[in-house]
Amino acid sequence: MNKYLALIIAVITGTEMQAIQLAPRLVVNITIDQLRTDYLEAFTPLYKADGFRKLMKDGMVYDVAAYPFSPVDNASAVSTVVTGTTPYYHGIIANRWLDRKTLRPIFCVDDPMHFASPHRLMTSTIGDELKVSTQGSAIVWSVAASKESAILSAGHAANGVLWIDASNTHWRTSTYYSATAPEWFKSNTNVTRDIVKNKQLTNEEVVDMSLKVVKGSAMGADEISDMLMVTLSAANPDGIATDWQTEMESVYMQLDNSISRLITGIERAVGNNRVLFVVTSTGHADERESDLSQYRIPTGTFYINRTANLLNMFLSAVYGQGRYVEMCFSNQMYLNHKLIEEKRINMSELLQRAQDFLVQNAGIADVYTSERLLAGNNDILKLRNGFNPSLSGDIIIEVAPGWRLQNEDTNESFTSRSGYIPFPIIFFGAGTPSGHVQTPVTVDRIAPTIAKSIRIRAPNACSTEPLF
Repeated sequence: MNKYLALIIAVITGTEMQAIQLAPRLVVNITIDQLRTDYLEAFTPLYKADGFRKLMKDGMVYDVAAYPFSPVDNASAVSTVVTGTTPYYHGIIANRWLDRKTLRPIFCVDDPMHFASPHRLMTSTIGDELKVSTQGSAIVWSVAASKESAILSAGHAANGVLWIDASNTHWRTSTYYSATAPEWFKSNTNVTRDIVKNKQLTNEEVVDMSLKVVKGSAMGADEISDMLMVTLSAANPDGIATDWQTEMESVYMQLDNSISRLITGIERAVGNNRVLFVVTSTGHADERESDLSQYRIPTGTFYINRTANLLNMFLSAVYGQGRYVEMCFSNQMYLNHKLIEEKRINMSELLQRAQDFLVQNAGIADVYTSERLLAGNNDILKLRNGFNPSLSGDIIIEVAPGWRLQNEDTNESFTSRSGYIPFPIIFFGAGTPSGHVQTPVTVDRIAPTIAKSIRIRAPNACSTEPLF
């Protein structure tokens, strides 16, 4: 009896030890700004064996991925990848938004004390949870060309972040993470490639520095899982998407070379069976403006500041003189809550009147008030997920497709487009089986999947299930 019991215990113990040994020593999370599946597939014959071709062939590829909120930009996207939740909870609604107190635009990671930090990110990230679960022993770094990508990917508890400064000549870090830079970094502060003249080489710089981080920090050297966040770009030199038959072929070939070097370099340093690579896109595209009228496509210009003035006149006629709309930013209107309270105006009634008035204006497809969004109906759930009650405007304008929003006060301008951006989620390495999954999935499921693979808790606002 004891003999059989001992055998069972030995089998169970051996299985548990095997599970511990199979946990990745290093997770490399690669977010590629503006990566598109259609471009990715179009240039497949041009790729190297160890880059995209390897990921698409040997990885677990979720072909139909999407973000569970709208609108999406670089900052909100990378925040969702690492937190496993939406701007409604993590608070990064865009690269920039309006500060209600000062009525001035603020940048998502600006911090007067540390120059830049994640203090506006309201939830934990997968890197934060790894730090907590290992009592600070895990090594977590983030490398990107831009400070917002580097910092938001890293989260609050990382060892450090690195990004390229505005002059494109030096690498920078933030004192939020450490008062002094590590010794291995002090001799690697200069950007070595001439990216001032050719910004496509920025990816190569990011890969170079990422490999230096892995070596300098000894990432993946022990049995405690470490994490490296890397942000690359699939945009052309000026950052705007263009015709795939011209510049994009070169962009994707160079991006493939960067991916190949990153994977090969890290596998050599850590071991190809102990690294988990996760690749996805920011899921948006910055497109070059075109004059649609010359092609007889319905278009026009919607002046949001002028419309806000008309709304103020309308509300003044109803409730008495006052500046009810204090400021416009992007497609949002911010109301004067103090004035509305002083006049004892019912906010719900005012918002409904404003919505009824605005929707009659040319160039407006729909109007979403804060109360309408907070109701959370399924038909507008993606918009609600991209909304944050304490940060977003009280009224959000959906500009008609093809129409251009113009704010003459702030010089903001963009053309409304609702096109679908196809992109994948790819898991590769550390025993992950290969295959292609056609079922649509959302990016907020990446964080819990990584958490499961390294056996830690998912971030504290993440309620989605792992992908596998």
